[in-house]
Amino acid sequence: MIQNNHELQVTLDRIARMQKQVAVLRRNETNPANYRLSVSGYLAEIDRMNLEVREYLLFHPQESFEVVEAA
Repeated sequence: MIQNNHELQVTLDRIARMQKQVAVLRRNETNPANYRLSVSGYLAEIDRMNLEVREYLLFHPQESFEVVEAA
C-alpha cells in the first residue's frame, strides 16, 4: 500500500516504465500468442499498481488510514 507522495511517484514511474515495455513488445513481437504471454505479467502488475494508486488518491492527506480502515 502506498503510504506517501514519494511512494506514489515511484509507483507512477514504475507504471510508466512497464507501459513503455508493453508498447515495445507490441511493436516488436510478431506472434500474437507470444505477445499475450509476454505482456500478461506486465499488464497484471500495472493493474495491481493502478489499484494502489487509486486507493491512495481516494483519501485526503489529512485523513488517517487507520481511522478510515477501522470505519
